[in-house]
Amino acid sequence: MNDDIDRTLPMDVADALRETGETLAVAESCTGGLIGAAITAVPGASDYFDSGLTTYAYDAKRRHLGVSREALDEHGAVSEPVAREMARGVRDVTDVTWGIATTGVAGPTGGTEDEPVGTVYIAISYAGPWGSDASFATVSRYQFDGDRADVRAKTVDQALLDLLAAVERQHPEAVDPESTD
Repeated sequence: MNDDIDRTLPMDVADALRETGETLAVAESCTGGLIGAAITAVPGASDYFDSGLTTYAYDAKRRHLGVSREALDEHGAVSEPVAREMARGVRDVTDVTWGIATTGVAGPTGGTEDEPVGTVYIAISYAGPWGSDASFATVSRYQFDGDRADVRAKTVDQALLDLLAAVERQHPEAVDPESTD
């Protein structure tokens, strides 16, 4: 296996999570474990990284993340509601502070008119302190160009950028704005 992973973004994530003392888990569909691989390419990732679940099939999303049958039936796996449920699910079943979820159409086939190849949903969830009403989950839709490898690599980078932006919003002192330029 090739361990030649650009560690810039994963190092920024490591610094931010170590600074805040918070933890992370990921639920990946279209990225198939690449986010977890990028995170764990940084030595000492066990300080903040709990686990990664590759939930490619509908049943895996339901069984391991608690994604509702209704969300899958009504919207399909590549959708905002499913991405949101995946991020909340991985955060809650692993009992971490932050959850990342990805679902999309990496290609070269599988696209539709509404969700063409390159369509990806990235969700970030946060577990605020109990009773604080600070918990949330956000979802962003992206359209990436390129072949399957390009779409997956761009999804990994964007997911880490989205996480860093969310951590910075929660803890402005934890992220060095110079490091993500």
